[in-house]
Amino acid sequence: MIFVKLHLNLKKLIMNSGKVLLGILAGAAAGALAGILLAPAKGSKTRDNISQKGEDYYDSVKNKFDELLDDLTEKFEKVKEDTFKYAEKKLSKSGKAEI
Repeated sequence: MIFVKLHLNLKKLIMNSGKVLLGILAGAAAGALAGILLAPAKGSKTRDNISQKGEDYYDSVKNKFDELLDDLTEKFEKVKEDTFKYAEKKLSKSGKAEI
């Protein structure tokens, strides 16, 4: 019975969190729409600005992802190299692998 109550309380918490998140997203979308509608620039200029910002964000995320990928690749290669050195050291000492 305790598990059922706990499950129901957890379910309510998740549902309430989902509603809050949905409310935040709806508010952000409404704010963005209001900003576009009330913008002092012409519609075509506003669309160009939005498009340019989107491209800038895309480039920024892509650069950060590339940096992360390079860093992970470098670390993977280092671990691989260290593993081979360790295996060679063990093989040279005993004549067989003890990994």
